[in-house]
Amino acid sequence: MSESWPGNSPRHPHRWCSAREELSSFWVMPNSKVARMMVNHHDQETIVLVKRTRDKEAAARSAKCVADVHFALVDFLAAGQTLSEIDEFIGRTLEGMGCKSAFLRYRIPGHPPFPSHSCLSPNDCVVHGTHLMTDKPIAPGDLLSIDIGVTHKGWIGDAAWTYGIEGVEDEAMRLMRAGRESLKAGVDAMQPGRPLLDWARAVENCINEASFSLVQGLGGHGYGRRLHGPPFISNVVPKRQGEWPDAFRTFEPGLLVAVEPMVNARTPDITNTPSDWPIFTSDGALSVHYEADVLITEHGRDVLTESMFDLPDIVGN
Repeated sequence: MSESWPGNSPRHPHRWCSAREELSSFWVMPNSKVARMMVNHHDQETIVLVKRTRDKEAAARSAKCVADVHFALVDFLAAGQTLSEIDEFIGRTLEGMGCKSAFLRYRIPGHPPFPSHSCLSPNDCVVHGTHLMTDKPIAPGDLLSIDIGVTHKGWIGDAAWTYGIEGVEDEAMRLMRAGRESLKAGVDAMQPGRPLLDWARAVENCINEASFSLVQGLGGHGYGRRLHGPPFISNVVPKRQGEWPDAFRTFEPGLLVAVEPMVNARTPDITNTPSDWPIFTSDGALSVHYEADVLITEHGRDVLTESMFDLPDIVGN
């Protein structure tokens, strides 16, 4: 599993690793060409709506745990740290909060158990990076997307943010801004009785205006007492019938979802090594990942990780 970091190449200045065969993620668009390979079969269930007050409060507490870990990372992250050191810090922080990682030892067919407490995805790694990817420290100017999933008293929290290490180049800053703003625009579009498609339209419009690309085939998901469940929430408006079967399903009161744009600086195409977790941009360009936990209510939506919108873009100064 472990892989050295050979450094930047002239062709792909942000690439960490060599080219990889095209595959996808553990949560994929159901009709994508990789879905039959990667889908987690026990997650194919009826949508569960959160109705009881005590369950809503439990979900909110789990989401707050995720946000609290991210805020702890703001003071911790710095150039010179390895991914292993960062993941160890996250593990210790979760333990101190009485939580467990929802990602550690997570299983899907064809993959080894996920080895890390968190997903640590630097530069051209889109999602699902692990502490085993490299032992080279993060450096000034790097981007690092950190996705944290927790289990707290039986309920999941799951949210991601992208951090620039000690300042980044203009393109990286614009990419982070676009990713963050697309998440906010998408969340603002989530209203009870409206189709899931409204989310994708808002996100896609925001990213198109910024002249970046949305990763296709990967997206958000329902959750609750399990990490992944229906519905699948695409970040991209479907271009043909049947591409996203849930597109016109409505946001129902009680629906608990993790929504997550993944935005690439150039091509939307992604690659990875078969049976390995990390997913990369196919051209070695930068990628960012932002994720929020949202509960649909009778009159709107409750963003359970709303405090994360106050997280900084740049850390380690």
